[in-house]
Amino acid sequence: MSLMKLNLRAALLLGSLMIGASPALAETVLHRGNSGEPQTLDQAQTSIDIEAFIVKDLYEGLTIYDANGKIVPGTAESWKVSDDGTVYTFKLRDKANWSDGTPVTAEDFVFSMRRVEDPKTAAGYANILYPIKNAEKVNKGNAKLEELGVKAIDAKTLEITLERPTPFFIELLSHQTALPINKASFEKNGADFVKPGKLVGNGAFKLLEHVPNDHLTAAKNENYWDAANVKLDKVIFYPLEDQAAAVRRYEAGELDLVYNFSSDQIERMRAANAKQVHVTPAMATYYYPFDTRTAPFDDVRVRRALSMAVDRDFLAKDIYNGTKLPVYSLVPPGMENYGEPSKADFADLSQLDRDDQAVKLLKEAGFGEGGKPLNIEIRYNTNPNHERVATAVADMWKKTLGANVTLMNLDISSHYAYLQEGGKFNVARAGWTADYADPENFLNLNVSSNKTFNYGHYSNPEFDALMKKSYEERNPAERSKILHAAEALIMRDQPIAPLMNDANLWLVADKVKGWGDNPNNEHLSKYLSVE
Repeated sequence: MSLMKLNLRAALLLGSLMIGASPALAETVLHRGNSGEPQTLDQAQTSIDIEAFIVKDLYEGLTIYDANGKIVPGTAESWKVSDDGTVYTFKLRDKANWSDGTPVTAEDFVFSMRRVEDPKTAAGYANILYPIKNAEKVNKGNAKLEELGVKAIDAKTLEITLERPTPFFIELLSHQTALPINKASFEKNGADFVKPGKLVGNGAFKLLEHVPNDHLTAAKNENYWDAANVKLDKVIFYPLEDQAAAVRRYEAGELDLVYNFSSDQIERMRAANAKQVHVTPAMATYYYPFDTRTAPFDDVRVRRALSMAVDRDFLAKDIYNGTKLPVYSLVPPGMENYGEPSKADFADLSQLDRDDQAVKLLKEAGFGEGGKPLNIEIRYNTNPNHERVATAVADMWKKTLGANVTLMNLDISSHYAYLQEGGKFNVARAGWTADYADPENFLNLNVSSNKTFNYGHYSNPEFDALMKKSYEERNPAERSKILHAAEALIMRDQPIAPLMNDANLWLVADKVKGWGDNPNNEHLSKYLSVE
């Protein structure tokens, strides 16, 4: 054999080896730092953003948010609304399939929504779908599942009837609670339907592996209707509560995205590469609820005193380096249909005047100067920023009010599970990000019937009546007035102490493309790529 033929054969062999190896070499993987381990991947039981980031990659609702935070069609390619605003008819995509190749049908959404409202499911977010006709009655055991206002007209046509016109209903349908589940997989596997090898989703990615407290891997779903435009082969989520460790791994090139890094790193990170630091104002409130079931926190004077004595400007500027804003209302600013929120009556006082009034109120309640000391335990989820806030608030309450303050922290899953399951406490750290751009989403946290997210178990018939009235009011201006009156009651009674309006903090590597900052903090992996 001639030397030329040998060289040609070698070249062909090398070429075939390279072609055979190219899929592995070309695999595109996005590494996402996700700031905590999800409690669950069951969309009916999720409640926090780090869970939503994952399940929205694995499942797709009727509507979704695009990269810029705008609502766009998801599994539904289109919809029509009746003239009275109470009947929505959705046309599902012909190519919408589950990850096992079977078609996604209207009946799948009927099954999933009934499951959420079924009292046996005990879905913490069941109230999200209460605008649907009979949803609340079904969820409270006062109506049959079949009476829920969802109906499959045919395989690809879904009809949803509402109790009343709900201007934010299309946004509600992008929430994880409205994500569909595969009926066949659920009936076969029960609670295990969320495990790798059993989870059948309709999202852009499918679950490959989940090692709790280490990583979760999802691969591109070849049966997804828009698979041709999904540029990633895999997404790996890392549940990193240790923010310093997350930043180190990011700087070492091990992570492409990091969510909720420590704010004291902002200036250093900006100096290194300002383009990679993303600080986005959010429709979100950082607050401390008080357990109104337990003395002395059942006393409005005590709650108001504690709220007044918190120097919010210090928290926002000194702890969060200006990435949060001091706030005196539960509803964040920026909602077009609401305007300026109703603030606490002490919002315009100086901090010195607030402190003086706080001391007087606490004395009236029998604590502090001339009375018994106030003992307080602050609970918070493990996080350097939350620890700094709790330490600073404890110091303020000690110096201003003479309180004895201790701190207790748990990992994020355990912390919220404790609060949602009704565990008793004194004061706790909490945060709420808008599920939809409407003040009701924040004010509903204090409705007495909200057993999951009304952490402090506040109960005020006057407030409940105003919220009920708001649901029945169709005039937007009148509805806004009612909601303002409801918020004014919350700010008067202070079952929660709003502290700051949040910003979303992300580190985004230069090689990540398709990223869009948005106040809804929606970042589906389907829109991202890695160069």
